This record gives sequence, structure tokens and C-alpha cells, in this order.
Amino acid sequence: MEAILQASSHSDANAHTDELAGPKEDRHFVTALARGLEVLACFRRGEAALANSEIAARCGLARSTVSRLTYTLTKLGYLHHVPESGSYRLGTALIALGANALAGLDVRRLARAGMRDLASFANATVGLGVRERLSMRYIECCRGEAAIALNMDTGSRLSLARSAMGRAYLAVCSEAERRAIMEDIHSVDDAAWPRLREGIDRALEDYATLGCARSFGEWQPTVSAIAVAFQPGGGLPPMSINCGAPTVILDRNFLMDEVRPRLIALAASLEGVMGS
Repeated sequence: MEAILQASSHSDANAHTDELAGPKEDRHFVTALARGLEVLACFRRGEAALANSEIAARCGLARSTVSRLTYTLTKLGYLHHVPESGSYRLGTALIALGANALAGLDVRRLARAGMRDLASFANATVGLGVRERLSMRYIECCRGEAAIALNMDTGSRLSLARSAMGRAYLAVCSEAERRAIMEDIHSVDDAAWPRLREGIDRALEDYATLGCARSFGEWQPTVSAIAVAFQPGGGLPPMSINCGAPTVILDRNFLMDEVRPRLIALAASLEGVMGS
């Protein structure tokens, strides 16, 4: 029986904590729309259904507001009401949205063979991710045949500030975007900011000198990972590829000496792959 390290639920919880508390003053920002999307985003991996009270607590909204939002989203098919419990599940309309979004990311197909080869070589998990506010979201995932593996898959989310994948993204995004992200991280968790800033600064230095970002025990205490970001082109934002596994099966020296050059080469092969 394959033993699985239960990292996904923790990563989702940490990532949710890192989300923005609210938008800065912006006259173009539609607050009602943002609240509706926040309701959909508050569902976590593996959860069957949530009551209005649970949604209200997670989103920081009044229950009366949440009731109107869930009613509207249910009418549109984005939520499904469960009469027996009075709770809500994610609706089937989201499947079409997700399928259409993923279908447009041909970079997943182009990256898949190289990711599989690297996962097999490293006997680890290799993921392709995109930024989602203050998180990174897996859009593709390949695993080696390790007896202990990270419980990550397409759709899994992890902290942008603490993960190698997120730090690699920060290394290649524009200076203006990086500055805005750092300000948001600071505003969300002022107490943790000095430690997070130190880790990010160190990762940016690593990226400049080593060609990758590292997160050894910072995203999860028992997980080691490295990541490289690239610009896929075609109007798409930067993406990151990581490689990680529990420290008990993946030696850090092997990760840096043997896996790192292969990960860098894989990212380089995807640079601009979607065209100008």
C-alpha cells in the first residue's frame, strides 16, 4: 500500500490564510462580483459541502450577504444546494469553466513528457503551476514511484510566499508585480512578514546564483523542493515547475546536484513555447 504524506490539505489551509483581505481602493473594482468569486474559492480540496455559516466565516462576510450570494450562484449552476443538510456543493457549471481554461493551456501538454521523465528520475513529484492571487495552483502534476509521495495533484494549491514554486514566480515576474505581491503578503500577515521577507529575499538570491528557488522545510517541515519559472509566451503569465518530495526519500544534495540542472533545462525548453 502506497504511503501518502498528507500535505495537500495543509497547503490549501496555508494558502487560504495568505489570500488578500480585500482590494485596495479601485473605482473599477466590482465588489459584489469579487465576493461571489470568493465564495466559490473558499471551498477546499476534498470537502463535500459547506453551510452558509461556514462560508461566511471563511470569507469574512455577513451571513445575510452569503445567503444572497449562494442563492444567486445556485441559480446560475455554480453551486448546488443540498436540501437534506442545507449546505452547498460546487456546481457543474464550474466544470465547463475549468475544462475550457485548462484546454487553452497547451503548455501542459508540451510539458508533460519532460515532467514525467524528471519525476521518474528524481523519484519525486513534479508540478506545473500558475499564480492565483497569493497562492500557486497546480495545473499539471507527475509523480515518481516513491513509496512515500506528496499528496498533490492538478488543482492543488500552495503558498506563494513559502513554496519554491511561488518564490520562482517572484523571481521572474515584473518588478511592479513583485512589489505589489510583497505589499499584499505584508498586509495579510504583518507578524509573519519579517520571516517571509527573509525567505523570499534569500530565494531571489538563490535564483540569481543557482538558477532555481529553494524551499527546504519552509512550505512543509518535512518537504524539500526546488523550482524554476519561465515565460511561456502567447500572452500567458509566467509559470513555475517544481520538483519536491519528503526529505526522508529525497536528499537535498541530490536535489541540487542532479535534479536542478535537469529542471532548469526543462523550464528552458518551455520558454516562449506558446509564441509571441
